[in-house]
Amino acid sequence: MPTLKDSRKQQLKVNEAQLEMDNGARSAIRDNFEGKLEAAQTKLEQLQKQQELIEIQKQELEELTSRKEEFLDGQVSMTERLTNCLTSVDRSIYEMKQDLEDLEQTRKCFAEHQQKIDSINPESWTRDQLSKELTKAISVLDHAEDEYDEALSYFANGSHSNLFGNGKKISKISARSLNADSEFVTMLKQGMAFNLPIIILGAIAITLFLSR
Repeated sequence: MPTLKDSRKQQLKVNEAQLEMDNGARSAIRDNFEGKLEAAQTKLEQLQKQQELIEIQKQELEELTSRKEEFLDGQVSMTERLTNCLTSVDRSIYEMKQDLEDLEQTRKCFAEHQQKIDSINPESWTRDQLSKELTKAISVLDHAEDEYDEALSYFANGSHSNLFGNGKKISKISARSLNADSEFVTMLKQGMAFNLPIIILGAIAITLFLSR
């Protein structure tokens, strides 16, 4: 029959076993808690790194958005300036081409007039040709003067006005007055031709009278 001492020993063993079980449970709980705490800390660190990465990406996105807005503003501004400049350049090119065409036409016209005027040689005209050739020559000169004055008026307010010297129009020789002179000369010639026989007969009569 077990004694009281044995019962106490047995109770102590039970208590020790219970204590060991409790300690094991506590150890397991502690280990589990520490594991969960470590996992939570690891998760927190990951979340913090993700948060930092998100902040960095946010800053980069804000910077890119700011740079994009600057680009869009610069794009609009530069496009407007280039468009205006291209319009002005195109207009200038058109005006320059028009001026070049006008100058080429003017040069061609003046060169033709100069050639015609230079080809006129009054010293080569005979007396019979004088009236006809003089009328033709004055007509050529008047035509050249008319087109010179037209060119002068056309370019007067432009950048090429200095091409015409002092910019004064030519005082044209009146073809009518010169034609009148030529007609006078013609009439004089005709009068001399009509009276020439009488003059010759008179001269012969005077000569015969003086020779007696």
